[in-house]
Amino acid sequence: MDRRKFIKNSAIGAFGAAGATTLAAPAIAQSLPKVQWRCTSSFPKSLDTIYGGAEDLANYVREATDGNFDIQVFAAGEIVPGLQAADAVIDGTVQMCHTASYYYVGKDPTYALGATVPFTLNARGLNAWLYYGGGVDLLNEYFNGQGLQYMPGGNTGTQMGGWFRKEIKTVDDLKGLKMRIAGLAGRAMEKLGVVPQQIAGGDIYPSLEKGVIDAAEWIGPYDDEKLGFYKVAPYYYYPGWWEGSLALCFFNNKNEFDKLPKAYQSLLQTAARAANVEMLAEYDYKNPQAIKRLASEGAQLRPFSQEILEASFNATQEVYEEINGQNASFKKIYDSMVGFRNDTYLWQQVAEYTFDTFMMIKQREGALKP
Repeated sequence: MDRRKFIKNSAIGAFGAAGATTLAAPAIAQSLPKVQWRCTSSFPKSLDTIYGGAEDLANYVREATDGNFDIQVFAAGEIVPGLQAADAVIDGTVQMCHTASYYYVGKDPTYALGATVPFTLNARGLNAWLYYGGGVDLLNEYFNGQGLQYMPGGNTGTQMGGWFRKEIKTVDDLKGLKMRIAGLAGRAMEKLGVVPQQIAGGDIYPSLEKGVIDAAEWIGPYDDEKLGFYKVAPYYYYPGWWEGSLALCFFNNKNEFDKLPKAYQSLLQTAARAANVEMLAEYDYKNPQAIKRLASEGAQLRPFSQEILEASFNATQEVYEEINGQNASFKKIYDSMVGFRNDTYLWQQVAEYTFDTFMMIKQREGALKP
């Protein structure tokens, strides 16, 4: 299906079935109010897939309204630094941003639940919970109180565990390690002796190169290759247990969103859903080739040991117990998310896991080559 055509037709329908039966699309578009918004991204243009989620949404909305609802997208640093995107929306500097909500856990750990938290859901499970398990509504119940309106806006899938300047074989190897790591994962890693660092994507490479940090997680093969981490930290670990998936999001200024015509509100949410689906598909297409290129350039792929995964899981549960005991907003949303977690992994291991495991065995045997 042509997603742009679908969104445009949806927009036309939203403005009234009666009008749509008698007027051509351009005539309807001409009757739409002129609205201009600015969207600041937390990402540089060089990271075309993750940055591109905002451009996708803007293009869908612009085309559906023949330019009457125009959203101009700005890369990180063009209006505000990437890690200040949500603040720019709250204070009205821009009407919306494209970001990862866990960048703002310093405000409140609840922000992390709009992106991802360790050892919870993969991309399919997260989207299921967000759209059908009440996740979006619960998050907006919280974010509306912050002056924000939340829309999922992209997913990276399960991320890699990051780049390390030396091998990490045991939990003891983590002690004293300075690592760029976002969200609540930093609090869990801190319990294992890691010194977490919050560093924007564009600053990670020079920090690794100069030895300011010893390790860094970012996203996965396609973006990590672009940032060149393999040149300064050769050991590439997996999986990123802190990000079984990452939901990027659009934050709208709540007051500005409420001022929009209902049809524009609906269109914006539909376009965000489309951008959400597009990003995951794009990463799933680009990462396989990127991981092969990285290996050919000398990246040393390493799995985290079972010891490290178990220790990380246990440390994470301690973090959750601490936060849940102090933060009712976090607990309400977290309880809903993990209430679904058991069921989704029960189902996924029945058909999905069995099929995937068989096909992966065939791939290793070389039986899938054309």
